[in-house]
Amino acid sequence: MATNAVASTKPPIDPAAAGWEPYTDDGFVGLVGPFWSRPQAGTDTPQFAFLAEHKHHNRRGVVQGGMLMTFADRSMGMTCWYANGKKPQATVHLDVHFVDAVQIGEFVEMHAKVVRRTRSLIFMSGELMVAERVVATANGVWKALGER
Repeated sequence: MATNAVASTKPPIDPAAAGWEPYTDDGFVGLVGPFWSRPQAGTDTPQFAFLAEHKHHNRRGVVQGGMLMTFADRSMGMTCWYANGKKPQATVHLDVHFVDAVQIGEFVEMHAKVVRRTRSLIFMSGELMVAERVVATANGVWKALGER
């Protein structure tokens, strides 16, 4: 089946030139990434982003919703990991609402925060942004796990 992938008319951002560093791993994120990170002023928790590439498109030529969900899960999970003293945790629940399409070539940033913590659960919220435009919102719960 043919795809209708359409490239953005704007030149893509160069994340490295904008102070971002690649965040990769050899698991699933290695297949869909790289994701990018950079320090946030006033916090030890980095901010996360990804550059929408051709491999991320769906049949309509915009970024696949599953890519946005994967990015939300990983970036909120990493924000949670830093907030939890870099201890293991697992996603219990993730709820994503798609607000606007992401075009190939756009740079998507996650603005995540811890909403509430209990002894064993961490409640998170976040907005996926392209510049000043909200493209998705996410809420989730992570369970703090014991040391491995």
